[in-house]
Amino acid sequence: MTGGELFDRIVSKSFYNEKEARDTCKILFEAIGFCHSKSVAHRDLKPENLLLQSEDSDSAIKIADFGFSKKVLTPNSLTTQCGTPGYVAPEILEGLHYDTKADMWSLGVIMYIILGGYPPFIEQNQRELFRKIRKGQYEFHEEYWGSVSADAKDLIKSLLTVQPSKRITADQALQHKWMLQDASVLAAQDLGANLSELRKYNAKRKFKAAVNAVMMANKLTSLGMNFKDNLKSESSLG
Repeated sequence: MTGGELFDRIVSKSFYNEKEARDTCKILFEAIGFCHSKSVAHRDLKPENLLLQSEDSDSAIKIADFGFSKKVLTPNSLTTQCGTPGYVAPEILEGLHYDTKADMWSLGVIMYIILGGYPPFIEQNQRELFRKIRKGQYEFHEEYWGSVSADAKDLIKSLLTVQPSKRITADQALQHKWMLQDASVLAAQDLGANLSELRKYNAKRKFKAAVNAVMMANKLTSLGMNFKDNLKSESSLG
């Protein structure tokens, strides 16, 4: 995947509009729709797991990291609480049985970010973050969403629906009015202001990931040193 992360490619653009956002969402819905047709739930959809195959194409998007993926043999047969804060579906947080619809919630979060430039659920306190997710408390702030088409917002609402049975599938998302809208109409919907916000969000996300990587490296180094010290102690006793 030499093209790097999808979000890095988006924020490098000089111009950005709803057509480009729609084209990206279409690929994601098709990819997850294929997984779901094979009864596979990904369970950890987030920007870090959306990669580009090459530096030459914006459309060769690949979904990565199937470490949490699971076969869904029957509806609502999954029970493991897994995923990433901010993207995880409310039914998982509630400890309920769930299935592939949990992925559609995560795609709703990703679509919100792709269009708005920031996540729908933002809280420093994780307990408060999870409370908002469980209740589906988010809004379309006028400053960034006033110029976004009503159809795009309607699709997001259909994805960020707390009750899984009322949440749309990937196939239904692909048939939504916004997904079928004329390309020239969507190309006229400029997202320049939201692209600036997405750059800020992406920079924070990358910084947080870098900090976590350093913390993990330090922890592993510490564990390695303790392991060596224990070996020395054992050898001196032996």
